[in-house]
Amino acid sequence: MQIGPCKSRINIFSSMRVYLYRKTIKIIKYLKHKKTRRQMRTQFWEDFNSYNRLIKPKSLDKRMIIPIIDEKTKMTNIEPVYYFQDNWAFKKIIKSGIEKHVDIGSHHKFVGFLSIIIKTTMVDIRPPSVRLDSINFIYGSILKLPFKNNSLQSVSSLCVIEHIGLGRYGDKLNPKGTEESARELKRVIKIGGSLYISVPIENENKIYFNAHRAFTEEYILSLFSPLMLKSSKYITGKKFVDKKPEESCVGCYHFMNTEK
Repeated sequence: MQIGPCKSRINIFSSMRVYLYRKTIKIIKYLKHKKTRRQMRTQFWEDFNSYNRLIKPKSLDKRMIIPIIDEKTKMTNIEPVYYFQDNWAFKKIIKSGIEKHVDIGSHHKFVGFLSIIIKTTMVDIRPPSVRLDSINFIYGSILKLPFKNNSLQSVSSLCVIEHIGLGRYGDKLNPKGTEESARELKRVIKIGGSLYISVPIENENKIYFNAHRAFTEEYILSLFSPLMLKSSKYITGKKFVDKKPEESCVGCYHFMNTEK
């Protein structure tokens, strides 16, 4: 079926309006950022001159300055996803009373702090550039974990499976990366063992190449079946809530292997 000239023009004009709107928003953000940076630079030199007046007759050497101009904020800026999810998993793992824990691909700070309290093994395809004696590092892929079936009591993989197979972190492209990751995580959990994960949740499954994927909650629960969902919490904006919000969020899930 051919599209008539009028309908074709409407589609073109609609696309143009969307393009111009997005372009305008980008320009406004750029100009606002540029103005803010200019104000920050002005404030830096005002502080520099004020400090010089305080230490007279000495003065600061301009060759020794290292301008840090974007940290004079009214609040301590915190990235909420890692802040909430890492605290959530940390608390649950500690309260479980387990002696050993395995983490697969989560943020290194979370693993580092946890390893001070619990004997922790870290699995990743990228070795850390800085080592801690408290962490047992194993080079390995979440798609082929170096553990036997039903062998691990406690496992975490926070903000990981949504990235697998998109190539962002040097892994091979794999459209089924998330599904294969979920199968491997389920395979290694011991009966009575716990798995802690977090993933982006939306109203439909999406791919934001090559950043990450997003999923419906129903799909995530189906991927990890027959593991039992023990509890869940949700990160929405700067809040950490018990009930799943209508808008997109990050879901934090505690699963347990209850199969006999």
